[in-house]
Amino acid sequence: MQNNSDSRKAKLVIFGGLPGTGKSSIARELARELEGVFLRIDSIEQAILASPGGGESLEDAGYRVAYAVAEDNLRLGRTVIADSVNPLRITRDAWLDVALRSNATAVEIEITCSDSDQHRHRVETRMADIPAARLPTWHEVASREYEAWDREHIVIDTAGRSVSESVQQLREALRVAPKA
Repeated sequence: MQNNSDSRKAKLVIFGGLPGTGKSSIARELARELEGVFLRIDSIEQAILASPGGGESLEDAGYRVAYAVAEDNLRLGRTVIADSVNPLRITRDAWLDVALRSNATAVEIEITCSDSDQHRHRVETRMADIPAARLPTWHEVASREYEAWDREHIVIDTAGRSVSESVQQLREALRVAPKA
């Protein structure tokens, strides 16, 4: 049985940010480097939509599935990388509750792109990497409900940076990030 004071304590790395900021690319690479469990809301939601009876409205189903899978893996002592827009305080709080219930460390990361022209270009030129997924338009991204973060978290601005540069900046920030 694993001791909860073990130095390998489970960690939940919670990503958030608008589509097109580079969030999924950074989260995927971090998961690869940390050999963590990668949970992507877009993939989960697409699988739900494609299932019989999936319908057109997901409400919060994708998030609820991800919270459950994250909790299962955290209880096994795994590092979980949660990739989602995470636009509301309620979703951010729910991720923190998962970490608390699992006795895991949590760190919140917001990925931004401060150059609106670059952000728009990314949104308008990217290709879907999930079969049958419909990517949002620039208008949908720019007008999306997205609440400002109201607590300390790591912010990575991807404007003018490559994925590898952003991951390196994030890894440096994680070394000094406060424990949740």
